[in-house]
Amino acid sequence: MKQKAVIIGGGIGGLATAILLAKKGFEVELVEKNEKIGGRANVFEAQGFKFDMGPSWYLMPDVFEHFFNLVGEKIEDHLELQQLTPSYRIFFKDEGKVLDLQSNVAEDKKLFESLEPGSGAKLEEYLALSKIQYEIAVKDFMYKNYDSIFDFFNKRVMTEGRKLSVLSKMNKYVERFFKSEIIQKIMQYQLVFLGSSPYNTPALYNIMSHIDFNMGVFYPKGGIYKIIEALVTIAKKNGVVFRTSSPVGKIIIENKKTTGVELESGEVIAADLVISNADIEHTEMKLLPKESQTLKERYWKKRTMAPSAFIMYIGMKDKVPSLTHHNLIFCKDWKKNFAEIFDNPQWPDDPSLYVCCPSKTDPTVAPEGKENLFVLVPVASGLEYDDATLDAYKDKILSIMEKEMNIPNFKNRIEYIRTYSLKDFAKDYNAYKGSALGLAHTIMQTAFFRPNNRSKKVSNLYYVGAGTNPGIGMPICLISAELAYKRIMNITDPEPLKKL
Repeated sequence: MKQKAVIIGGGIGGLATAILLAKKGFEVELVEKNEKIGGRANVFEAQGFKFDMGPSWYLMPDVFEHFFNLVGEKIEDHLELQQLTPSYRIFFKDEGKVLDLQSNVAEDKKLFESLEPGSGAKLEEYLALSKIQYEIAVKDFMYKNYDSIFDFFNKRVMTEGRKLSVLSKMNKYVERFFKSEIIQKIMQYQLVFLGSSPYNTPALYNIMSHIDFNMGVFYPKGGIYKIIEALVTIAKKNGVVFRTSSPVGKIIIENKKTTGVELESGEVIAADLVISNADIEHTEMKLLPKESQTLKERYWKKRTMAPSAFIMYIGMKDKVPSLTHHNLIFCKDWKKNFAEIFDNPQWPDDPSLYVCCPSKTDPTVAPEGKENLFVLVPVASGLEYDDATLDAYKDKILSIMEKEMNIPNFKNRIEYIRTYSLKDFAKDYNAYKGSALGLAHTIMQTAFFRPNNRSKKVSNLYYVGAGTNPGIGMPICLISAELAYKRIMNITDPEPLKKL
């Protein structure tokens, strides 16, 4: 008889694991608490506007292509990808400076040279190293499971790890190459995708610059949710059964081994193995009894959480000429802003923020002549607030955007607006402390130090998604699915799988 696997949660990690196991011959059932599959990569429509609710950057196209190839699919049969030019636009607060980054090294060198003489050649050197480090990371680090500190600090890591600058911090690494504060910010902002600060993130993550500058930024026509729809299509083709609006109440354990899950409705789904794509803290603390918890309350209290977010979904009555597809406002006091997120949690007084305007690329996401804006301000996880706090912060951010992004009469041009923040992440995704992303990528929360993808207390219970290795981000969660598959199938090869 086929072995049966139950997947808890339909985020990208859960979906990808379901596909891998189904392709291998498992009977797979995926249960999702919400009405829609997708996890944080969700979508909603209002007044003719279509809003991607979470992820909005399509990066690491090689990882997406690898996954689709691995399961016998061609990515071009499912997604119509467009490379963005410019990749993104940066507005520097209170300076009136606006810069476009192209993901074209020749053009970006000219821009850097105009900001700091000699930095064009430094950029080329930095990106060459970043490319080498990315290739080492893919071959030896990212697709590898870790069980002990010796799996990480082995001979290979100690030789190649020197090239990866594993133990230095990102801000110090960038400062070795560039003296201009503006360029330093450009080279560090990608850490927002990892939910981390340059002051506590290992320089290993300078590989993000290769992903950004060398590989480029893409957009799937129709929106990010097209990725979810593609994965659901492939999953159904391979026999995966989906159950939505079906929150799990507990993981069933007999003799220290899972035998399935019990839904909040009381229905029991028997299984030979369970893979949780839910938030790991929720899985451990809410779905398991105390004696079966590997990571207990004291562990979570000591964790550094990635930021949450204050988000606005905005439908504009007309076009906004000053914006491109991806836009960033960089605050003046970089260090203070990161401290307000990580060290002294509070609503940032002078925030950096991100605005996605997908209607610049895709006319299907907004009515004709109108604009779709997704606004995200990174804020500390665990903040307390009420509706009045959110309303005041909304007005503050709209005023900043009006001034810094040159959007005259901004508030009166808004046709639709919805806010979304910490309490929504906690309610919709059982997110610990309302984090938008999960565990930050600090040195002590990377590789071996990140939660394992196999329970140490319960046999046949596995984890997948941003809370385990390799970490945060859509393509990274695809890799986490491959790691969960390797774990289940007892595959120890550190390289990406060539076949199932």
